[in-house]
Amino acid sequence: MSNTPSLSASDRISMLLDDSSFVEIGAYVTARNTDFNIQDKDTPKDGVITGYGVIDGNLVYVYSQDAKVLGGSIGEMHAKKIANLYDMAMKMGAPVIGLIDCAGLRLQEATDALNAFGEVYLKQTLASGVIPQITAVFGTCGGGAAIIPNLTDFTFMTKEGSKLFVNSPNTLDENRTEKLDAAAAEYVAENTSNVDAVYDTESEVLGAVRTLVGLLPANNEDDGDGAVCEDDVNRIIPDLESKAGDVDAVIADITDDEFVFELKKNFADDVVTAFIRLNGETVGVVGNKKDVMTTAGAYKAEDFVKFCDAFNIPVLTLVNIKGFEATVKEEKTISKAVAKLTYAYANATVPKVTVMLDKAYGTAYTTMCSKAIGADMVYAWPKSVIGTMDPEMAVKIMYEDEIAAAGDKAAFIKDKKAEYTEALSGALSAAKRGYVDDIIEPDATRKRVIAAFDMLFSKSEDKPYKKHGTI
Repeated sequence: MSNTPSLSASDRISMLLDDSSFVEIGAYVTARNTDFNIQDKDTPKDGVITGYGVIDGNLVYVYSQDAKVLGGSIGEMHAKKIANLYDMAMKMGAPVIGLIDCAGLRLQEATDALNAFGEVYLKQTLASGVIPQITAVFGTCGGGAAIIPNLTDFTFMTKEGSKLFVNSPNTLDENRTEKLDAAAAEYVAENTSNVDAVYDTESEVLGAVRTLVGLLPANNEDDGDGAVCEDDVNRIIPDLESKAGDVDAVIADITDDEFVFELKKNFADDVVTAFIRLNGETVGVVGNKKDVMTTAGAYKAEDFVKFCDAFNIPVLTLVNIKGFEATVKEEKTISKAVAKLTYAYANATVPKVTVMLDKAYGTAYTTMCSKAIGADMVYAWPKSVIGTMDPEMAVKIMYEDEIAAAGDKAAFIKDKKAEYTEALSGALSAAKRGYVDDIIEPDATRKRVIAAFDMLFSKSEDKPYKKHGTI
């Protein structure tokens, strides 16, 4: 049973949706199976409440599992109710929100329950990229149930009481709750990409879901209505250049009224992924928080870009990167992860705007939505350095013999560095070659980015036909 007794399954729905908007479907369904001891159990609604309602006027479909009914376990009729909900949501083109509190597979129903899981998985797979899918975990989500949130687009958890795991924690040799709880929300959020955010209370989780629904289109053919913007689109941002190394600060300064909805904040802290608003419109932003990228960061960014592309959400990329993390562990995985990120950017047909904030070196720069892989508009701040590597390092490699023979080595390196930067590594050099569309003043970044997305509003781009990509 759930360890979070504060809200019932129906309370969660009431708190999630607009007042009095919920309409229940399948209220009279109970368990059909009568094997073993299940005939002695009361199974109202077969442990899950399903129906539809609105969030700020937007139609959504929602199911909420009831841990008081056989632990919220998934059986035949339980799954059929969820599958039916997905069918209706697909017909209407509206998001599905799952409120999870589930002991897993219903043992009394054996293969019927196994088949039930498969039916839900199938509906989720068919809905992927068509309608947004959101889950919130309030209690247990274990075994086969753990696949459900990972087939959705976004997952939130409560800090206390919620558990997300495939194998029961007490079956793992290394897992001791006094030292490590591999199923705990904070552990999962920090060590896997399975959770987008962890909140202290259930009301905060439900509030985050409401906010997210307001940011997303209803389906993959919906352009979204945007929001009223009271922030000046031409607002000049003093001293923004001084924040080039703090991408969080840059994002907060350029977005409408400092609104930022960050995802997977506790995972892969070298990259930030977030939804912001620019002139009222939702934009996905990817930025470098550190000057080297990790495997986890590349996968985090790839997943986010693919979602934005599926639902026609423009992507802004803020670049400040020197390379990839150089460790033996990373060397085993980084090339594949970066290849997937490169593919996600290159394959995306949504409007893509990139801004070079400071450093943009080597292949790492190329993969961060450069002009070469399909950025529609690329801007650079005047002091940004764009090239194969740090100019001083390049000079030391190219002029190794000359430096050794120089009387004043430091002066020689300084002169050659300035020469190399002007010729091959400066923002102006990149602009002359067409790799940068314009060099912009940092304080005008907000208005220039908004203008670019306004220009790209009606962008239409066809890629070569393929049944599926393979990267």
